[in-house]
Amino acid sequence: MPDALRLAIGTLTRVPVPAPSTVAARVARGAMLLAPLVGALLAIVVGGIVQLLASHVSPAFGPLILAALAIAAMAYVTRGLHLDGLADTADALGSGRPAEQALDIARRSDIGPFGVVAIVLVLLVQVASYAGLVGAGRAALGLVIAVGTGRLAITLACVRGVPAARADGLGATVAGSVPPAAFVILAVTWTAACAAAASLTGGNPVTAVAAALGALVVGAVVVRTAVRRLGGITGDVLGATTELATAAALVILVLLPT
Repeated sequence: MPDALRLAIGTLTRVPVPAPSTVAARVARGAMLLAPLVGALLAIVVGGIVQLLASHVSPAFGPLILAALAIAAMAYVTRGLHLDGLADTADALGSGRPAEQALDIARRSDIGPFGVVAIVLVLLVQVASYAGLVGAGRAALGLVIAVGTGRLAITLACVRGVPAARADGLGATVAGSVPPAAFVILAVTWTAACAAAASLTGGNPVTAVAAALGALVVGAVVVRTAVRRLGGITGDVLGATTELATAAALVILVLLPT
């Protein structure tokens, strides 16, 4: 297994894989470019199971329960790292402290009030939105688009020119590792794939494209905020970016015509 794939799977999931033999710049670049694929594969499994079960549950509360279980499953297979990053980033940004002090807050093991609120609200949005997709029979494709685009937002955060906030940690390893041209090609390919999948399954390709682009805009806002307030990205910022982008994609998918 290539080192880049090992790094991507080992960083973004709890799937046991051997550690990469080296984490050179090319390995970090490859891992971040593979992030959407890793996310999409997880979503195919979880979303596919939900799609199979959806027709056998009560339409009253069944979609909501399945959505909650699916989001919980995604948190489990990612070791909750993205949600932890969301909480730490919210605490750091919400503190209003200078960058160095805010980064120290993010490094603490406890979760403050901003982190708790961020996790609760984002999970509520994700579950409620995904429940609508489950009820509409779009459980599999909807989760794949949202989760894959959420991981594509991680790739965006690692584009060359975006600095690391610290000299150590995951952020320092992957910051600036992705050439802008490579990200553009990947983003166009992913968006086109989402549109094609929607069209082939009887969905609305315009909605799929809107969800992907909207999620990337949200991801870009998170990254820009982190650079302005913290001086760059960290592993926690990557987690916050993917969770918020995933939530945005789910909201767009359920609000626009499917």
